[in-house]
Amino acid sequence: MKVVYPGTFDPVTVGHIDIIKRAVSLFGDIHIAVAESTPKQPLFSGERRVELVKCSIAEAGIGGDITVEAFHGLLVDHMKKIGATVFIRGLRALSDFEYEFQLQLMNRRLAPGITGIYMMPSESNIYLSSTLVKEIARHGGDISRLVLPCVRRALEESVNDG
Repeated sequence: MKVVYPGTFDPVTVGHIDIIKRAVSLFGDIHIAVAESTPKQPLFSGERRVELVKCSIAEAGIGGDITVEAFHGLLVDHMKKIGATVFIRGLRALSDFEYEFQLQLMNRRLAPGITGIYMMPSESNIYLSSTLVKEIARHGGDISRLVLPCVRRALEESVNDG
């Protein structure tokens, strides 16, 4: 079974890495799909986000059959294209549940054969979001426990250039 972990990963955090580690231990083969088209205004390009996910996985020492690539358009269309029927998502709070519930129902309408599995983050990552990490970085805060070193460096460079 091919399992997809979709997201914007702008940037990838230790919370994402936690979900990736656990998903690999459950499924072995994980396809990480980095969304190119998003209503969010990403700090990093799609290509850079793919690079940062790959370097974070390497720095975290995660083994297994992991593919990381960008995709355009609807997740269900991408999943059909690569032959996947299951995606995983992390749920941190009730607001995540409401959003993911809507997406799951719409995805089911668009592609009835595709379904989602939802994973709770580790307790230490329940508050963590890419948005918060970017905000802390913009204000010079310490993000070293929130992201892996390659992402920290990329954020610091981006903040210093911007």
